[in-house]
Amino acid sequence: MTTTIIQKTDELLASTYPRLPVVFERGRGTMLWDTEGRRYTDFLAGIAVCGLGHSHPAVQQALAAQAGRLVHVCNLYYTIPQVELADWLVGHSFADRVFFCNSGAEANEAAIKLARKVYQDRGEKDRFRIIAMEQSFHGRTMGSLSATGQDKIKQGFYPVLEGFDFVPFNDIAALRAAIDDTVCAVMLEPIQGEGGVVCPSADYLQEVRRLCDKAGILMILDEIQTGMGRTGRLFAHEHSGIAPDIMTLAKALGNGLPIGAMLAREEAAGAFGAGAHGTTFGGTPLIAAGALAVVQTIEQEGLVARAAETGAYFIGQLEALCERHAAAEAVRGQGLLLGLELNREGAPIVDRCLERGFVINCIQGNVLRFAPPLIIGAHEIDALIECLDAIL
Repeated sequence: MTTTIIQKTDELLASTYPRLPVVFERGRGTMLWDTEGRRYTDFLAGIAVCGLGHSHPAVQQALAAQAGRLVHVCNLYYTIPQVELADWLVGHSFADRVFFCNSGAEANEAAIKLARKVYQDRGEKDRFRIIAMEQSFHGRTMGSLSATGQDKIKQGFYPVLEGFDFVPFNDIAALRAAIDDTVCAVMLEPIQGEGGVVCPSADYLQEVRRLCDKAGILMILDEIQTGMGRTGRLFAHEHSGIAPDIMTLAKALGNGLPIGAMLAREEAAGAFGAGAHGTTFGGTPLIAAGALAVVQTIEQEGLVARAAETGAYFIGQLEALCERHAAAEAVRGQGLLLGLELNREGAPIVDRCLERGFVINCIQGNVLRFAPPLIIGAHEIDALIECLDAIL
């Protein structure tokens, strides 16, 4: 069966992913099982998506109940799960309004459009440029791709959209020099996930906020990978004691369901009037009901604090690993979004871990990324460290 599924996938699906030779069939909590019956501990969670783990009963129950009631109507009408989810997000963030969509890339598209429209509505037609960060990742649609600071991802798709400038991440002087009266916003990730789990200095986001306030421009934070408790706070920017004007979410917001969200202060959100933007499936009753169960469970089970505590333990174990092995050079990240920088290619280690029953991945060639479910335990971390010890 496994061979057949792999062959048919390679024949029928677009070859956009270099897939590893395993067919996952089911999951429960932090565990996955393949079609051969082998069990794996999931330290990737669908790339920081399944914060609750797999097949969480609260999400199952919410989806089943809503599927029997109402799956979809268009956004020309009011629905209950959508407003309940929006109410939770607004009540737990800086924002006044929410726009729901289907993915992180779409959330970033909405943020880019909103930032431009704020100033277009004010009559400032020349203020449309957005400053983004080198090595950033914001998505693969043409707008979010244009805002992404990695040329390798843009290859084959030039010309990208105009209106984006790039400065080095964590370089406040470069950002200051790039701001002029054509800039409408600064767009960045609190931690660069796809860029290699790169954290800025402790005061960087505060300085970005000050520059944006001084220049009268918007601060957009892409919290698609860092949000929903991943770093030990509900949103990563809370570690810095600041708030953006616009924030994008996806991934762990739905625990595997296709949902994205753009949150904004009223001063910015007001630019999105009727007809300014839209979506067919964004915030549909079924998905909104599932996502509401996700966020309520994160809160009820104390998973944000758990991510902070477990993450600190994980960091300590990885740092000890670095002391034992010259190949492991540094630990990056915060909470349960962590990277282990190697002095060699990481892909062979990913393969070896998979053979031994651990799901991780490698980014930027030499950084092993760990983004497990927020329910991961110390004993599972210890088992992974033992595996890495043996491989290294």
